[in-house]
Amino acid sequence: MATPVNTVGHSLSAHFSDLSFVGTLASLAPNTVYTVKVDAVDKNGIVLAEAQTMQLTAPEIPIIEQAYSKLSNSITVDWAAVAGASSYLLTAQDGDSFIETIIISSPGTVTGLKASTVYKISIRSINAGGRSQPSPAKKAKTVLAAPILTASSPGYGNIVVSWRAVYMAVGFFVSIMRSDGLGSMLKENTTNTSLTFSSLDPGTLYTIKAHAWDASGIPGDDVTYNQRTRPHAPADIQVTFDSGAWRAIISCTPAEGASSYIMAAHSSTSELNCSTTSSSCTIPSLECGAEYSVSVIASNEAGSSIPTEAVTFKTVPCAPESVTVEEAEPGNLSVSWSNVDLSDYYVVFVKSDDGLEVHCNTSRTQCYFQSDCGFTYFISVFAYNRAGQSPLGDIFNHTTAPCCPSDFNPVFVSSDTVQIIWSPVRGAEMYETKAVDWSNELLCNDTATICTLSALQCNTQYNITVYSFSEIRGSNTSCATKHVATAPCSPEIISVSKETLSVISVHWLASNDEATYTVTAKGEAGMWDCTSSGNSCTLHNLPCGSLFSISAVASTEAGHSLPSYSVPLETAPCCPADLTVTQVTQSVTNISWSIGTGSKTYITTLESHKRQARCHTLQNSCLLGCITCGTNYTVSVKAVSETGLISDCIYRRFSSSACCPAGVKLYRLDNNGIRIYWRTLEGSINYTTDLYGSKGNFTCTSSVAVSYCDVTEIPCGDVYTVVVSPVTDKGSKLTFCPKKIYSVTCSGSSVGMGK
Repeated sequence: MATPVNTVGHSLSAHFSDLSFVGTLASLAPNTVYTVKVDAVDKNGIVLAEAQTMQLTAPEIPIIEQAYSKLSNSITVDWAAVAGASSYLLTAQDGDSFIETIIISSPGTVTGLKASTVYKISIRSINAGGRSQPSPAKKAKTVLAAPILTASSPGYGNIVVSWRAVYMAVGFFVSIMRSDGLGSMLKENTTNTSLTFSSLDPGTLYTIKAHAWDASGIPGDDVTYNQRTRPHAPADIQVTFDSGAWRAIISCTPAEGASSYIMAAHSSTSELNCSTTSSSCTIPSLECGAEYSVSVIASNEAGSSIPTEAVTFKTVPCAPESVTVEEAEPGNLSVSWSNVDLSDYYVVFVKSDDGLEVHCNTSRTQCYFQSDCGFTYFISVFAYNRAGQSPLGDIFNHTTAPCCPSDFNPVFVSSDTVQIIWSPVRGAEMYETKAVDWSNELLCNDTATICTLSALQCNTQYNITVYSFSEIRGSNTSCATKHVATAPCSPEIISVSKETLSVISVHWLASNDEATYTVTAKGEAGMWDCTSSGNSCTLHNLPCGSLFSISAVASTEAGHSLPSYSVPLETAPCCPADLTVTQVTQSVTNISWSIGTGSKTYITTLESHKRQARCHTLQNSCLLGCITCGTNYTVSVKAVSETGLISDCIYRRFSSSACCPAGVKLYRLDNNGIRIYWRTLEGSINYTTDLYGSKGNFTCTSSVAVSYCDVTEIPCGDVYTVVVSPVTDKGSKLTFCPKKIYSVTCSGSSVGMGK
């Protein structure tokens, strides 16, 4: 049983079989709360149990006022509101399929429908008690679907719009306008499925709208599509080449609507590009010696612009190759290389190892430099054009030959040995000294700056060269040669002959060319020499009594030979410088002399027409007897050396004294005088008489041819020694005449004779 609550109405009741668990009460008032009571009764009608609940009935059935379609996937429905309805259930049915949607109030739209399709539309009201019965169905058709657009911009001034055919469509409407609202809208009606809009702004975003219409002229859904035109090609292309980083910086004026740029550089061997969102881009890793053609393409979501007109630029030339360094002659360095593409000129840098650098600027492929010996030169060649300098290629080093020693002067330290000293020269690590004559070669290798060449041939012309040597360049063969002649060969003395006592001739074997020979006699007495260009010379005025060592030396402009082997020479002993002859007695003479140099013994001779007296002695005096008084003698002395050499020394003539008188007697004269009388055979001799007594000494001299003399006033009574002597030419008296003693008495006239 159901009874309305708070409303005026009748209760309704119904009976159900015992097998029923669900029962329906009809004809209840809509949107009304009922008390529903259920009793369980047995077959006898006895209530076995009961239950009661409150229940609201559904609202009234809504009435559809109109149903229409504005979109291809939906239908909008208008209806009058139903009291008590909290929402509405809108249903669109197409055959066996239907779509439901809950709507709060009118109007309501059911979506998810198919385009251009007729649907049965019904609506139910809903409250807490449930749903009403569906309203009477009303048919409505969805409009045409929107075309599915695709658009593209094949060029910077046009857009092509295309779409697929739309079901039930007989025509299409398409409009286009800048999305920023600038400019005018372009509209087109067409039955085709594509349309092209031209004369558009490049790089600009356009909004495209389109819909289809059916045979009734009802437009379908609108569709909106945004499409940007392609950008115009960029302008004002600038290329900056960075030779240091091997890159090109490409820039351009930004193109309207461009979101990115592709900047490409093409050469005959490579293609490089870079992408950027700015208007500047760097292309790295460029090749040297290449001419690049640069173009820029601007891009956006619509596509790319046409490439710009190509701009060309050249990179720096490549480093020159096939570089050769030659030194045709010392001091002249030639650097050559192969031609480099795209080069305008070349610069060659030559730096020596002492830090000095020179360079050569040329448009040719060869440069010349002055070089010095003993240097290592570091050579680099660069090519240039407007883009800059080529990269550094190989650095070539060229070491010139070491310098030649030039200040050497061979000095002979002996006849067959020459010493050569020079100053160190740049670049030399070792020296080779070479002496060459017509048949022989002598070598000396050393790191020192001195060399001694031995065993040279005498009287020989040598070509002496000092070569410098380095491990890198080897020997400098251009070193100058000095011509050196060795000293002449030593002569060989073959004979020494005495021309006179003081003149010696020396002969030798001569084997030298244009030599002057000097023969030297050297001894304690001094040194004597003679000179000759032949093979003999004569020594004059050698002192007597001397020992000499005779040697010969040959001389040329080259120097002096070694002395020859010495030949000893002894000159004859010297004659005594002073000789004195003293008559000791009437028959004995003492001869003395000064010592003669070189003399060992002496042979003294007194020789007259009557006889000869001779004495051989080691002393420097000799007594010679058995001479005759009053006789002229020749005095000679032979000086004999220890080796038996004899010098004949003839001196002045010597006359022996007059004979002492014989028969000396004294006679008494008157007046106390005494006459001394003697006997002589020589009448031209003066005599002098000397009386020596204690009372006085008395002398008297006789006249020539008189054999007596008188002494007057002689004291008597004394004993006198009486000597009568001849007087020499010089007036001297002989002292060796015999003495006699006489006694002179004072009585009578006698004179007593003593002993």
